[in-house]
Amino acid sequence: MKRIRRDAGVIVGSAVGDALGGPFEFGPEGAFSARFPVPGGGGEMCGGGGWDPGEATDDTQMAVMVAESLLEREGLDPPDIFTRFQRWAVSDPKDIGLQTEDVLTNGLPWDQAAAIHFQVNQRAAGNGSLMRASTSAVFFAAAGRESTMDAARHIAALTHGDRAAWEGTAIFHELIRVALQDTDPLTAIPDTLAHVHPDHRGRYATVLAPDWHPDQATEFNGAVWPCLGSAVWALRTTTGFEDAIRAAIDLGGDTDTVAAVTGGLAGACYGLDAVPARWTEPLHVPLPGSGGRLLRLADLLHLAHRLEGAASGEVEAPEGA
Repeated sequence: MKRIRRDAGVIVGSAVGDALGGPFEFGPEGAFSARFPVPGGGGEMCGGGGWDPGEATDDTQMAVMVAESLLEREGLDPPDIFTRFQRWAVSDPKDIGLQTEDVLTNGLPWDQAAAIHFQVNQRAAGNGSLMRASTSAVFFAAAGRESTMDAARHIAALTHGDRAAWEGTAIFHELIRVALQDTDPLTAIPDTLAHVHPDHRGRYATVLAPDWHPDQATEFNGAVWPCLGSAVWALRTTTGFEDAIRAAIDLGGDTDTVAAVTGGLAGACYGLDAVPARWTEPLHVPLPGSGGRLLRLADLLHLAHRLEGAASGEVEAPEGA
């Protein structure tokens, strides 16, 4: 499989999972399969809960902002990403995490806002940095394990002061990097854990273990480690993109983010062609604070091309997907 098919699979797969999971957010377990009992039956991009059919949530919106900063600034520019996040946050997005909103609107500088929020609240391990990591994972994959994990930590720290969020996002970056090399990311988990900060290695070793099940989670899957653990579980216990997304949404809870993370991992493993057309055709990503822009599948594919080209040092994006 061509590398671009996996890169595009990460970005489109994450966005599709996000849009499919959004209407089921905070709902009960099994709600997706109860409504759509026959896999492949169609109609799953149903909308609801304030979302139009095929509409991606803040998860994908923030991922696009990260991507556009990386491309336009030709690398990691944390103040620029933070400024883009701020512009979006004050533009009335349909959804924004409470912690993320506070960090982006508390008036503090980019390098202090998240840290001070954590000092005051002592809680900042939500999955909000993990949910937006698909594009940065593709961009930094070619740089190697140390660089991609370090970049993930820096981007996560813009809104999340708890190192648990940094480490979870770093693990996701590394698993994507491995999958893009045509290697099973599940086999890379033990080695990846060895590069996680010792204070957080244990909790991630628990949720990423082969015998772990989301029912064993001690926290809501809106927290970063059970969210990542649930996504890896969905990938491990299924054999295709569609089944992995279905398993992720059926867990209930923070369904858009768990499905977005699952979609990124499954997209890297199975490639763009595994993402059903009936899910990509209605997909769209509104971008509050960006002059009314609305991205569709072709735009996300172009973004994937640009990210791959930038990561590999190419000036022009490759032709075709």
